Amino acid sequence: MPLRIKLPSKEKIIINGAVIENGGEATTIILHNRVDILRRKEVMSENEATSPARRVYYALQCAYLFDTDRAQYLDLYRQFEQDYMQAAPSAGEILSEIRSLVAAERYYDALRKTQELIDHETERLTSVGAASS
Repeated sequence: MPLRIKLPSKEKIIINGAVIENGGEATTIILHNRVDILRRKEVMSENEATSPARRVYYALQCAYLFDTDRAQYLDLYRQFEQDYMQAAPSAGEILSEIRSLVAAERYYDALRKTQELIDHETERLTSVGAASS
């Protein structure tokens, strides 16, 4: 079944590593085969990867989008994931689910799960900030 994506004017989307921007009026794109795709709201720039959980997300995003360099980005992901686990063992269940998705090569699903890791990190930083006030 084809995937329909509504692309507003000036909106960007990444398909198989290519950044595509709608330069005209709003349009609908229909994808008839399997592709690796991220919408603008799902894309994190390297400059935005400013925390441990965000670095996990960024490394997985690159592994998902750039299959020719996937092994390199997966190594980076594993390093960041281990660092996060050591710093925040309470994230063990989330990290375990991410690891399972990565092992199954379900990179997009792993990225979506990593949003929970970012939320976990935000909660922990907020609670530490409140405790020190």
